[in-house]
Amino acid sequence: MRLPEDHDVPDETVVSAPADSDVVIGPTGRPLPEFPEPGPVGARTKARVISMCNQKGGVGKTTTTINLGASLAEFGRKVLLVDFDPQGSLSVGLGLNPHQMELSIYNLLMQRDVDLDEVVVPTGVPGMDLLPSNIDLSAAEVQLVHEVAREQTLQRVLAPALEKYDVILIDCQPSLGLLTVNALTASDGVIVPLECEYFALRGVALLKTTIDKVKERLNPRLEIEGVLGTMFDGRTLHSREVMQRLVEAWGDTVFHTVIRRTVKFSDATVAGEPITAYASSSAGADSYRTLAKEVLARWQHDA
Repeated sequence: MRLPEDHDVPDETVVSAPADSDVVIGPTGRPLPEFPEPGPVGARTKARVISMCNQKGGVGKTTTTINLGASLAEFGRKVLLVDFDPQGSLSVGLGLNPHQMELSIYNLLMQRDVDLDEVVVPTGVPGMDLLPSNIDLSAAEVQLVHEVAREQTLQRVLAPALEKYDVILIDCQPSLGLLTVNALTASDGVIVPLECEYFALRGVALLKTTIDKVKERLNPRLEIEGVLGTMFDGRTLHSREVMQRLVEAWGDTVFHTVIRRTVKFSDATVAGEPITAYASSSAGADSYRTLAKEVLARWQHDA
Protein backbone atom coordinates (compact mmCIF):
# COMPACT_ATOMS: atom_id res chain seq x y z
CA MET A 1 0.00 0.00 0.00
CA ARG A 2 1.34 3.43 -0.93
CA LEU A 3 1.71 5.85 1.95
CA PRO A 4 0.17 9.33 1.66
CA GLU A 5 2.64 12.04 0.69
CA ASP A 6 2.84 13.72 4.10
CA HIS A 7 2.80 10.52 6.16
CA ASP A 8 5.44 10.68 8.87
CA VAL A 9 7.98 8.23 7.51
CA PRO A 10 10.89 7.70 9.91
CA ASP A 11 14.00 9.59 8.84
CA GLU A 12 16.39 7.49 10.83
CA THR A 13 17.21 3.88 11.60
CA VAL A 14 18.57 2.53 14.86
CA VAL A 15 21.44 0.12 14.36
CA SER A 16 23.41 -1.79 16.92
CA ALA A 17 26.84 -0.43 17.72
CA PRO A 18 29.74 -2.24 19.36
CA ALA A 19 29.21 -0.16 22.49
CA ASP A 20 26.22 -0.53 24.83
CA SER A 21 24.37 2.39 23.27
CA ASP A 22 22.56 2.46 19.96
CA VAL A 23 23.70 4.68 17.12
CA VAL A 24 21.01 6.54 15.20
CA ILE A 25 21.74 6.67 11.47
CA GLY A 26 20.10 9.69 9.89
CA PRO A 27 18.73 10.05 6.35
CA THR A 28 22.15 11.18 5.12
CA GLY A 29 23.58 7.77 6.04
CA ARG A 30 25.73 9.22 8.81
CA PRO A 31 25.34 8.89 12.60
CA LEU A 32 22.83 11.52 13.70
CA PRO A 33 24.24 13.77 16.44
CA GLU A 34 22.20 15.32 19.23
CA PHE A 35 22.07 19.08 18.73
CA PRO A 36 22.01 21.10 21.97
CA GLU A 37 19.14 23.38 22.85
CA PRO A 38 20.26 26.91 21.87
CA GLY A 39 21.13 29.11 24.81
CA PRO A 40 20.14 32.75 25.20
CA VAL A 41 21.68 35.36 22.95
CA GLY A 42 24.72 37.03 24.44
CA ALA A 43 25.74 40.63 23.89
CA ARG A 44 24.79 41.44 20.31
CA THR A 45 27.64 41.88 17.88
CA LYS A 46 27.22 42.13 14.12
CA ALA A 47 24.49 40.06 12.52
CA ARG A 48 25.46 36.92 10.67
CA VAL A 49 24.37 37.33 7.04
CA ILE A 50 23.43 34.16 5.16
CA SER A 51 22.30 33.78 1.54
CA MET A 52 19.96 30.99 0.45
CA CYS A 53 21.36 30.32 -2.97
CA ASN A 54 20.80 27.90 -5.84
CA GLN A 55 20.39 28.88 -9.47
CA LYS A 56 17.84 26.08 -9.94
CA GLY A 57 14.30 27.12 -9.08
CA GLY A 58 11.88 25.14 -6.96
CA VAL A 59 14.42 23.62 -4.59
CA GLY A 60 13.10 25.13 -1.36
CA LYS A 61 15.06 28.39 -0.99
CA THR A 62 12.06 30.50 -0.02
CA THR A 63 10.52 27.82 2.18
CA THR A 64 13.83 27.41 3.98
CA THR A 65 14.32 31.16 4.41
CA ILE A 66 10.89 31.58 5.99
CA ASN A 67 10.95 28.53 8.23
CA LEU A 68 14.60 28.64 9.29
CA GLY A 69 14.10 32.34 10.11
CA ALA A 70 10.96 31.59 12.14
CA SER A 71 12.73 28.75 13.99
CA LEU A 72 15.71 30.97 14.82
CA ALA A 73 13.27 33.61 16.09
CA GLU A 74 11.65 30.96 18.31
CA PHE A 75 15.09 30.37 19.82
CA GLY A 76 15.37 34.03 20.75
CA ARG A 77 17.31 35.38 17.76
CA LYS A 78 16.28 38.65 16.16
CA VAL A 79 15.97 37.86 12.46
CA LEU A 80 15.68 39.92 9.28
CA LEU A 81 14.53 38.20 6.10
CA VAL A 82 15.54 39.85 2.83
CA ASP A 83 13.42 39.09 -0.24
CA PHE A 84 15.96 39.48 -3.04
CA ASP A 85 13.94 37.79 -5.76
CA PRO A 86 11.83 39.89 -8.18
CA GLN A 87 9.16 37.18 -8.02
CA GLY A 88 8.55 38.27 -4.43
CA SER A 89 7.76 34.74 -3.25
CA LEU A 90 9.15 35.35 0.23
CA SER A 91 6.93 38.38 0.70
CA VAL A 92 3.86 36.54 -0.62
CA GLY A 93 4.69 33.56 1.60
CA LEU A 94 4.45 35.86 4.60
CA GLY A 95 1.10 37.28 3.58
CA LEU A 96 2.06 40.47 1.73
CA ASN A 97 0.44 41.62 -1.50
CA PRO A 98 3.23 42.53 -3.94
CA HIS A 99 0.96 45.06 -5.71
CA GLN A 100 0.22 47.03 -2.55
CA MET A 101 3.75 47.82 -1.39
CA GLU A 102 4.56 51.50 -1.06
CA LEU A 103 8.27 50.75 -0.69
CA SER A 104 10.32 47.66 -1.41
CA ILE A 105 13.98 46.69 -1.43
CA TYR A 106 14.16 48.18 -4.94
CA ASN A 107 13.62 51.67 -3.46
CA LEU A 108 16.26 50.99 -0.82
CA LEU A 109 18.80 49.96 -3.46
CA MET A 110 18.15 52.71 -6.00
CA GLN A 111 17.05 55.76 -3.96
CA ARG A 112 19.59 57.29 -1.61
CA ASP A 113 16.90 59.14 0.36
CA VAL A 114 15.12 55.93 1.45
CA ASP A 115 16.18 54.48 4.82
CA LEU A 116 16.15 50.83 5.88
CA ASP A 117 13.60 51.47 8.64
CA GLU A 118 11.14 52.88 6.09
CA VAL A 119 11.12 49.63 4.12
CA VAL A 120 11.34 46.95 6.83
CA VAL A 121 7.97 45.50 7.82
CA PRO A 122 7.14 43.19 10.76
CA THR A 123 5.99 39.65 10.07
CA GLY A 124 3.47 37.70 12.12
CA VAL A 125 6.41 36.00 13.89
CA PRO A 126 7.71 37.79 17.00
CA GLY A 127 11.34 38.78 16.50
CA MET A 128 11.31 38.36 12.71
CA ASP A 129 11.14 41.27 10.23
CA LEU A 130 11.06 41.40 6.44
CA LEU A 131 12.57 43.52 3.69
CA PRO A 132 9.90 42.93 1.00
CA SER A 133 10.28 42.73 -2.76
CA ASN A 134 8.18 42.72 -5.91
CA ILE A 135 8.68 42.80 -9.68
CA ASP A 136 10.26 46.28 -9.45
CA LEU A 137 13.47 44.56 -8.33
CA SER A 138 13.95 43.14 -11.82
CA ALA A 139 14.75 46.67 -13.02
CA ALA A 140 17.53 46.98 -10.44
CA GLU A 141 19.65 44.34 -12.16
CA VAL A 142 19.72 46.48 -15.32
CA GLN A 143 20.22 49.78 -13.52
CA LEU A 144 22.97 48.51 -11.23
CA VAL A 145 25.17 47.70 -14.24
CA HIS A 146 26.01 51.41 -14.51
CA GLU A 147 26.67 51.94 -10.78
CA VAL A 148 30.10 52.31 -9.21
CA ALA A 149 30.86 49.30 -6.94
CA ARG A 150 27.68 47.71 -8.24
CA GLU A 151 28.39 44.38 -6.51
CA GLN A 152 28.47 46.07 -3.07
CA THR A 153 25.11 47.86 -3.30
CA LEU A 154 23.17 45.42 -1.12
CA GLN A 155 26.01 45.30 1.39
CA ARG A 156 25.85 49.09 1.69
CA VAL A 157 22.10 49.28 2.29
CA LEU A 158 22.13 46.40 4.80
CA ALA A 159 24.94 47.94 6.88
CA PRO A 160 22.54 49.69 9.35
CA ALA A 161 20.78 46.34 10.01
CA LEU A 162 23.94 44.58 11.20
CA GLU A 163 23.71 46.17 14.66
CA LYS A 164 19.96 45.55 15.04
CA TYR A 165 19.68 41.84 14.22
CA ASP A 166 21.37 38.58 15.13
CA VAL A 167 20.76 36.86 11.78
CA ILE A 168 19.97 38.20 8.29
CA LEU A 169 18.73 35.62 5.76
CA ILE A 170 18.70 36.59 2.07
CA ASP A 171 16.39 34.70 -0.29
CA CYS A 172 18.16 34.83 -3.68
CA GLN A 173 16.58 34.59 -7.11
CA PRO A 174 17.13 31.37 -9.11
CA SER A 175 20.00 32.68 -11.23
CA LEU A 176 23.66 33.62 -10.87
CA GLY A 177 23.21 37.20 -12.09
CA LEU A 178 24.14 40.53 -10.55
CA LEU A 179 21.50 40.39 -7.81
CA THR A 180 22.82 37.04 -6.60
CA VAL A 181 26.41 38.32 -6.73
CA ASN A 182 25.26 41.28 -4.59
CA ALA A 183 23.77 38.88 -2.06
CA LEU A 184 26.93 36.77 -1.93
CA THR A 185 29.10 39.87 -1.56
CA ALA A 186 27.00 40.99 1.42
CA SER A 187 27.03 37.56 3.12
CA ASP A 188 29.19 35.73 5.61
CA GLY A 189 27.95 32.37 4.41
CA VAL A 190 25.77 30.47 1.96
CA ILE A 191 23.22 27.74 2.59
CA VAL A 192 22.48 25.71 -0.55
CA PRO A 193 19.03 24.08 -0.50
CA LEU A 194 19.14 21.14 -2.90
CA GLU A 195 16.20 19.05 -4.01
CA CYS A 196 16.94 15.34 -3.63
CA GLU A 197 16.59 14.76 -7.36
CA TYR A 198 19.24 13.95 -9.98
CA PHE A 199 19.00 17.12 -12.10
CA ALA A 200 19.39 19.28 -9.00
CA LEU A 201 22.83 17.77 -8.42
CA ARG A 202 24.15 18.85 -11.80
CA GLY A 203 24.01 22.60 -11.19
CA VAL A 204 25.81 22.63 -7.84
CA ALA A 205 29.28 22.62 -9.43
CA LEU A 206 28.44 25.82 -11.34
CA LEU A 207 27.13 27.42 -8.16
CA LYS A 208 30.32 26.52 -6.29
CA THR A 209 32.40 28.09 -9.09
CA THR A 210 30.43 31.34 -8.71
CA ILE A 211 30.82 31.28 -4.92
CA ASP A 212 34.58 30.69 -5.28
CA LYS A 213 34.90 33.64 -7.69
CA VAL A 214 33.00 35.97 -5.35
CA LYS A 215 35.17 34.79 -2.45
CA GLU A 216 38.36 35.40 -4.43
CA ARG A 217 37.44 38.77 -5.96
CA LEU A 218 34.83 40.46 -3.76
CA ASN A 219 34.26 38.82 -0.38
CA PRO A 220 37.09 36.77 1.18
CA ARG A 221 35.00 35.91 4.27
CA LEU A 222 32.36 34.04 2.25
CA GLU A 223 31.97 30.35 3.13
CA ILE A 224 29.49 27.61 2.27
CA GLU A 225 27.69 27.05 5.58
CA GLY A 226 26.05 23.86 4.42
CA VAL A 227 24.11 21.97 1.77
CA LEU A 228 20.52 21.17 2.76
CA GLY A 229 18.67 18.21 1.27
CA THR A 230 15.06 19.20 0.60
CA MET A 231 11.95 17.40 -0.73
CA PHE A 232 13.46 14.16 0.55
CA ASP A 233 11.33 11.03 0.28
CA GLY A 234 13.01 8.15 2.08
CA ARG A 235 10.58 5.69 0.51
CA THR A 236 12.15 6.10 -2.93
CA LEU A 237 15.47 4.64 -4.00
CA HIS A 238 16.10 7.75 -6.12
CA SER A 239 15.99 10.13 -3.13
CA ARG A 240 18.28 7.87 -1.11
CA GLU A 241 20.77 7.55 -3.96
CA VAL A 242 20.86 11.31 -4.55
CA MET A 243 21.46 11.87 -0.83
CA GLN A 244 24.27 9.32 -0.89
CA ARG A 245 25.93 11.05 -3.85
CA LEU A 246 25.50 14.42 -2.17
CA VAL A 247 27.31 13.22 0.95
CA GLU A 248 30.05 11.60 -1.16
CA ALA A 249 30.65 14.90 -2.98
CA TRP A 250 30.26 17.37 -0.09
CA GLY A 251 31.00 15.35 3.04
CA ASP A 252 30.29 17.07 6.34
CA THR A 253 29.19 20.23 4.53
CA VAL A 254 25.83 18.44 4.07
CA PHE A 255 23.51 19.14 6.98
CA HIS A 256 22.42 16.11 9.00
CA THR A 257 18.92 17.57 8.96
CA VAL A 258 16.90 16.94 5.81
CA ILE A 259 13.54 18.41 4.84
CA ARG A 260 10.98 15.83 3.75
CA ARG A 261 8.15 16.28 1.29
CA THR A 262 4.85 17.28 2.88
CA VAL A 263 1.76 19.05 1.56
CA LYS A 264 1.73 21.19 4.71
CA PHE A 265 4.45 23.43 3.26
CA SER A 266 2.13 24.43 0.41
CA ASP A 267 -0.77 24.92 2.83
CA ALA A 268 1.36 27.17 5.05
CA THR A 269 2.37 29.28 2.03
CA VAL A 270 -1.28 29.79 1.07
CA ALA A 271 -1.99 30.81 4.66
CA GLY A 272 0.91 33.30 4.57
CA GLU A 273 2.58 31.76 7.63
CA PRO A 274 5.70 29.74 8.45
CA ILE A 275 4.99 26.07 8.98
CA THR A 276 6.19 26.52 12.57
CA ALA A 277 3.09 28.64 13.15
CA TYR A 278 0.64 27.03 10.71
CA ALA A 279 1.31 23.42 11.74
CA SER A 280 3.51 23.78 14.79
CA SER A 281 3.61 20.11 15.73
CA SER A 282 4.10 18.77 12.18
CA ALA A 283 7.17 16.86 11.01
CA GLY A 284 8.06 19.78 8.70
CA ALA A 285 8.07 22.25 11.59
CA ASP A 286 10.20 19.87 13.68
CA SER A 287 12.67 19.52 10.79
CA TYR A 288 13.23 23.27 10.56
CA ARG A 289 13.59 23.61 14.33
CA THR A 290 16.23 20.86 14.18
CA LEU A 291 17.93 22.66 11.28
CA ALA A 292 18.02 25.87 13.34
CA LYS A 293 19.68 23.96 16.19
CA GLU A 294 22.22 22.45 13.77
CA VAL A 295 22.98 25.85 12.20
CA LEU A 296 23.45 27.49 15.61
CA ALA A 297 25.65 24.60 16.75
CA ARG A 298 27.88 25.05 13.67
CA TRP A 299 28.15 28.79 14.31
CA GLN A 300 29.08 28.17 17.94
CA HIS A 301 31.74 25.72 16.81
CA ASP A 302 33.14 28.30 14.36
CA ALA A 303 33.22 31.08 16.95
